[in-house]
Order: sequence, then C-alpha cells, then structure tokens
Amino acid sequence: MPKVGMEPVRRKALVDAAMRVIGDHGSLTVTMSEIAKQAGVSPALAHHYFGSKEQLLIETVRVHLQRLRDSVVTALRAAPTPREKLSAVIRVSFQADQFAPETIAAWLAFYAEAQRSEETRRFLVIYARRLRSNLVANLKTLCPAEDAERIAEGAAAMIDGLYIRQSLRSAPISIEASIALTDDYLTTHLNALKG
Repeated sequence: MPKVGMEPVRRKALVDAAMRVIGDHGSLTVTMSEIAKQAGVSPALAHHYFGSKEQLLIETVRVHLQRLRDSVVTALRAAPTPREKLSAVIRVSFQADQFAPETIAAWLAFYAEAQRSEETRRFLVIYARRLRSNLVANLKTLCPAEDAERIAEGAAAMIDGLYIRQSLRSAPISIEASIALTDDYLTTHLNALKG
C-alpha cells in the first residue's frame, strides 16, 4: 500500500524520470520499468499512479508545458516594456533547463509522437499558440498588426529551428547565442519598420 502523502512526490518523480529517460533514449520507445527505475519506484506503483505508459507520457508533456508557461508568466510580469517582454519570452525559451540536450531530445520525441497521438498533438499546438500569442501581443504595441503577425511567425520559427539544430549537434549554438540571434531578428525587423 502506498504511503499517505507520497503520491504527489512520486508522481513528480515519475514525470521527471520520464523526461530524462526519453531524452536519453531519444525516442518514446522506453518502458514503464525503465522510467520507474529512474524514479526509484516499482513499475507496479508507476502503473498505479498513471494507469499506462501513454498516460504518464501525456502527463509529462502537460507538466513540462505548464512549467514553461509559469516561467513565461513570471518573466513577462518582471519586464516593464513590450520590447523587454519580447526579450523575456525569448530568454525563457532558451533557459538552461529547456535547452539541455536530454530535454531537447525528449521534446523532439514528443513532436514525433504528436503525429500519432491526438492528445500529445493538442498540447504541442497549445504551446505553439501561446508562444505566438505572447510574441504578437507585445509586437502589436510596437508595430502594425500585420507586421506583428509576420515577425512573430519568424521569431517562433527561429526558436523551433534553433532547437532542431541543437538536437542534431551538427552546429551546436550556445544559449546566449540563440537568445542574441533571435533578439537580433526582432530588432532588425522592428528597426526596418521605423525607417
């Protein structure tokens, strides 16, 4: 029988372990036993908390997207101007825990799974919409709406593209360089609209 009060702790440990194991494997072909072992619990307990590996994987995507959302909200509240809010969104997108090799590998595995799993796809679409919305909302205060939409699409594509490049490790780029490159893109386009 599970210890009273341990469920939230063990559920978090299993979600974190799933992200690490998936990142290490680079795919979702992991077993509940591998995840449970990484979390320090029995496979039976993992099944008790989540029912199936698929449910654990969906919860893993949901929890990590919620953490990213919380980081963005905190960063936006701390930034006083729309331009600083844009930089904050970019910084959060490339923060160390999001840009770690195993995290990038896990996200790519989730994107591949989204081709088969409607629920995983739904979560990733929500992520893409939030990123775009945060960019557009702040860009609209700095330029016309049609330009804001276009520039936001380019910035979001850069963020996704830099993740893919990082995962391939063919041309690894540092966190600072990724932030600077994306911020430069915004600055260049905003300055071009002024001139």
